[in-house]
Amino acid sequence: MQIAENKVVSIDYTLKNDQGQVLDTSSERGPLAYLQGHQNIISGLESALEGKSAGDSVQVTIPPAEAYGERDESLSQAVPRQMFQDADKVQVGMQFQTTSEEGGSQIVTVTGVDPEHVTVDANHPLAGETLTFDVTVVDVREPTQEEMDHGHVHGPGGHQH
Repeated sequence: MQIAENKVVSIDYTLKNDQGQVLDTSSERGPLAYLQGHQNIISGLESALEGKSAGDSVQVTIPPAEAYGERDESLSQAVPRQMFQDADKVQVGMQFQTTSEEGGSQIVTVTGVDPEHVTVDANHPLAGETLTFDVTVVDVREPTQEEMDHGHVHGPGGHQH
């Protein structure tokens, strides 16, 4: 069976940045399962896997526009330190969930702390990065009706709920 829209795909992968540093791998967790065509993974990887079958391996380099987007410096801002509960415990690298101007939730990462301000960045941590994936397709199958209704895979390698 080939990877196509509305197929459940299980992959083993290693993700590296431009410098060859391993950013993530499925080797310790087991295969990642996703529903093709439902934006469960980045678009560049989804496109590169289209038409592949179980056992196929591919190495693909994905530009930021097809991964996590370009960095948007307007998404980084200094906010008054007193806006944080337990402000004295806030450290660079911490992440917080906030509400965007549109009303949705977003994750921000603390990128700087000084006595008066905390600088937060709402860009995805991999925004602006060119990413290289080494992928082996482990399995391709039909989704269950529940997976189609929910738009994601359930069970091992997928969503648990």
